[in-house]
Amino acid sequence: GGALHKIKTAMEQRGLPNPESYGPCAVAALGMNAKNYDLVITTSKVTADYGVPVVFGLNFITGIGIEPLVDDIVKKLGL
Repeated sequence: GGALHKIKTAMEQRGLPNPESYGPCAVAALGMNAKNYDLVITTSKVTADYGVPVVFGLNFITGIGIEPLVDDIVKKLGL
């Protein structure tokens, strides 16, 4: 699967609590939707402040450097 599937799998492999929801969102719609989530993982570079932590998640597409990225996600979520 795509990036979303890889994120879910990485979290499950670490035995981390399964978030209540994951959701894809176009970058253009982040301003309206980001507040509904605890964290945004984007595969596009964004510089705007959406009021929640933003992680650049291209690694989930390339498959390179996923572990350090998951470490960063876990840290930002306080898990």
